[in-house]
Amino acid sequence: MARKVFFSFHHQYDSWRAGQVRNSWLTKGKENTFLDGVAWEKVKRKGDAAVKSWIDQELNGTSVTVVLIGKHTATRKWVQYEIKESYKRGNGLLGVYIHGIKDDEGRTLWWRGHNPFEDLQVTINRSFLGLWAYITEVTLSEIVPTYYWIDDNGRENLSNWIESAAAKAGR
Repeated sequence: MARKVFFSFHHQYDSWRAGQVRNSWLTKGKENTFLDGVAWEKVKRKGDAAVKSWIDQELNGTSVTVVLIGKHTATRKWVQYEIKESYKRGNGLLGVYIHGIKDDEGRTLWWRGHNPFEDLQVTINRSFLGLWAYITEVTLSEIVPTYYWIDDNGRENLSNWIESAAAKAGR
């Protein structure tokens, strides 16, 4: 099934690493919404309203949002907005730690970034053994899976992770 995926990441620090993830996705004939660094800077210069509009437009027609988690992703101004909008739209969500991927200068970061899903809470319906239901608040990190690009063989498994997130979201 053709699947349109939105990739969220910190453009300033992780464009090169994100590009490697993107290229592995595209070599499998997949579609994505992925803005390169130069185009991102153009949108950003137009102000917050333009960025918000671009994100909203790029999320249209997507079924899954992949958050590429680098050292600074959780502090990125727009990552929380992208996650919230994706959740509101019913997109499948997943995170991929990209700290082990080399950057454009061949450097590798060996410490992982903070999980941005830990910073957002949502209200969900739960049931206890199917006997009674209740509403509770959880952090997204409790319900959104994260993977390690290097340790979990992302090049081979990204498609499976995406399909799993889509199925979990009913997309």
